[in-house]
Amino acid sequence: MATPLQVSASSTIGARNEELEASSSGLVGENDLLIVGPGVLGRLVAQKWREEHPGCQVYGQTVTSDHHEELINMGINPSLKDTKSTYKFPFVIFCAPPSRTSDYPGDVRIAASNWNGEGSFLFTSSTGPYDCYDNGPCDEDSPTVPIGRSPRTDVLLKAEKIVLEDMVWIFAIYSLLKVTLTMLYKSDRGAHVYWLQKGIVESHPDHILNLIHYEDAASLSVAILKKKLRNRIFLGCDNHPLSRQEVMDLVNKSGKFSKRFEAFTGTNDPLGKRMNNSKTREEIGWEPKYPSFFQFLESI
Repeated sequence: MATPLQVSASSTIGARNEELEASSSGLVGENDLLIVGPGVLGRLVAQKWREEHPGCQVYGQTVTSDHHEELINMGINPSLKDTKSTYKFPFVIFCAPPSRTSDYPGDVRIAASNWNGEGSFLFTSSTGPYDCYDNGPCDEDSPTVPIGRSPRTDVLLKAEKIVLEDMVWIFAIYSLLKVTLTMLYKSDRGAHVYWLQKGIVESHPDHILNLIHYEDAASLSVAILKKKLRNRIFLGCDNHPLSRQEVMDLVNKSGKFSKRFEAFTGTNDPLGKRMNNSKTREEIGWEPKYPSFFQFLESI
């Protein structure tokens, strides 16, 4: 008989799938969480959720099994997106990117069908659909662009419509979190890392970015999930928008990186928007660990 250390990864994954199937028979805990797309953000959400709810089970739904062993080692029970099951969870967060699927809105609908309606279903989106330009102000209540203006924003708008409108008739209690995905970052990941590698980038230096550290995006997501709010839109950012040039000037001055950024050379690409999430902070009772990109750089 094999010892636990001799069990193969595939056997371990099989055991996890059996455990996942067991949840369909009513064994799902009141604080169990399903993460659809357990990447960098999803894994941090899992960590923070378990800190808030010791003893809960966290599940991760993926497109492939490539990282299932990693997830198991992190205490996340993995399953494949196409695995058919009848189990449902009280808390579900969708943080899969639209880049890995041909039917993003459909994937959101399927993910929502895994929710039992008791806690929260949270969809992480982007600030892209907000109809704000030329570095102008924007917040949770700003209007969105109309369907048809851009294929890129259409994908997100259709997914959001499923969460906020089309699926409301089932439970009428969906929550939507708008997280600034234009510059989610940490020390080794984010736009600043990419630009450092390039050295010279053909983009407008004055384009405004809205930043949020991965840890802060995760803590905000958990805080919203715990509130069990209904049919709402929230915004995640650090309230210290910076231009591309300001970001990279801070990186160069920090002395924390081995490479040095040279220049942005673009002149014709569009500008951004200045996001403010004061309403979200007041309602959720949340503040970021890293109040600004500058303070993050000082901490590393």
